[in-house]
Amino acid sequence: MRLMNWVALAWFAGAGTLTAQQAPEQGIIVTGQGSVATAPDMATITLGVTEEAATAKAAMDKVTEAVAAILAKLDAEGVAAKDRQTSRFYLRPVHDRRPIENGEPPKITGYQAGNSVTVKVRDLSKLGAMMDAVIDEGANDFNGIDFGLQDPKDAMAEARRAAVADATERARQMADAAGVALGDLLRMTENSHAQPKMFEAARMGVAMDSAVAEGEVEVQAQVSMTFAIAPKQ
Repeated sequence: MRLMNWVALAWFAGAGTLTAQQAPEQGIIVTGQGSVATAPDMATITLGVTEEAATAKAAMDKVTEAVAAILAKLDAEGVAAKDRQTSRFYLRPVHDRRPIENGEPPKITGYQAGNSVTVKVRDLSKLGAMMDAVIDEGANDFNGIDFGLQDPKDAMAEARRAAVADATERARQMADAAGVALGDLLRMTENSHAQPKMFEAARMGVAMDSAVAEGEVEVQAQVSMTFAIAPKQ
């Protein structure tokens, strides 16, 4: 009997703890946003070569030759090996596009090969000239350009401060509207991504020096804060 009573007491104690954990949080709960717009100091571009030939080997040879020339040009432009990485490599058949007759599968008329390289450009003053140079070496496949920051730490810290200030002001307004006072800060969490999210304010239209506009990038932070409710003085 004593063992059964002890088990019952333990069960009720555990149930009470579970109920306490599931109880809704009390206080004024707000979410604040903060953002900082700043000039970028780097760009990431994805460029490559796409070629077709009658045989798979011929297509691959053409791509390999062009990419080797592009990598050599990147070396000449001062792009470090660590700042470039193959992002896509493929070989696929090219089929006859004429309507299929007698239920026969489409014939293979050739092969298409491609190789793309993602490149980080840390000196934006060389971006336009570098784009022109790789085009001259055979680059014919571009997947856009993203501007960013090499070290976003300072911008992220400023965005966090702005997010905290925004959340605090929201909480103060809610307290005033409810006729109560804003109490102590009870809890605060950050909802931002581990890496700041960059919003590029400029895109590349054509790979020409005069067509590349850097614009600004925006670093965003988000925080959730819980304040106690205090009596109105």
